[in-house]
Amino acid sequence: MGRQFNEDNLTQAVVARLAKVKDARFKKVMTSAIKHLHAFARDVQLTEEEWFEGIKFLTAVGQKCDDKRQEFILLSDVLGLSMMIVALNHKTAPGATEATVLGPFFAHGAKEYGYGGDLREGATMKGEDVWVSGRVLGTDGKPVADAALDIWQAKADGIYDVQDADAEFELRGRVKANDRGEYAFASYKPKFYSIPMDGPVGDLVGKTTNNHMRPAHMHAIVSAPGYQQVITHVFVHGDPYLDGDAVFAVKDSLVARYKKVTDAAEAKKLGMPTPFLRLNWDFHLSPAGKVKARKVIAPSDAIA
Repeated sequence: MGRQFNEDNLTQAVVARLAKVKDARFKKVMTSAIKHLHAFARDVQLTEEEWFEGIKFLTAVGQKCDDKRQEFILLSDVLGLSMMIVALNHKTAPGATEATVLGPFFAHGAKEYGYGGDLREGATMKGEDVWVSGRVLGTDGKPVADAALDIWQAKADGIYDVQDADAEFELRGRVKANDRGEYAFASYKPKFYSIPMDGPVGDLVGKTTNNHMRPAHMHAIVSAPGYQQVITHVFVHGDPYLDGDAVFAVKDSLVARYKKVTDAAEAKKLGMPTPFLRLNWDFHLSPAGKVKARKVIAPSDAIA
């Protein structure tokens, strides 16, 4: 091809440099990425000034990352890429709980709780008390014994513990189900909140018509030996942002109703105040198959 590269032959020349790559998957991904990037530049007739602004933006995204914040995950989320990858890789089996994005605020090392554990302990901010209970079942309806549920959610001010220097493992824990697949824990009702708008991704969202709010939700990773792990959300019915989630994660099957309980005897039995809210929610797992389990990446893992 020589040295005379132009807009008509440059893409082919770059791809040709990959001809001797032995890793077939790497070669396929890089070939497609190059072709799409070059096609994008041609399609919009990208100027040098615009591309430099793009480079500055990506640099700023990287600089915003630290051991507790992953701005690149947030960027992937608001572009809908995270949910696209979930959709491509996690086809939901009939009857199984649907998968959603992990989000940028998962953290390893949370305290383990048994049945009835209190995730409110040590909370720096109060909320509406809620008793969450349910079962972990297989798609055949049979209980899944000894399942583990990693649970986390934002505080009442819309901030996660990892974003707050004064909060550590708040409203976060690993809840163990019993041998009948039953689980229960006390927490606070989730509230809607804004994604972080103080960084380059926030600036990007501000220039679009995309909403920057997330509807109220609880995160859950449910796993058990012999079953496919599911990373999912449980959203709050009636939330004003269900139809405008900034990261496109809402699914109808994941919207839950909270019931107000005023029975003092029931509250006393559960160790809850009167009144309190109750959420009954079952998770359904598919049997383990050929699908590779999702690796749970915390911010510190992603930048290691």
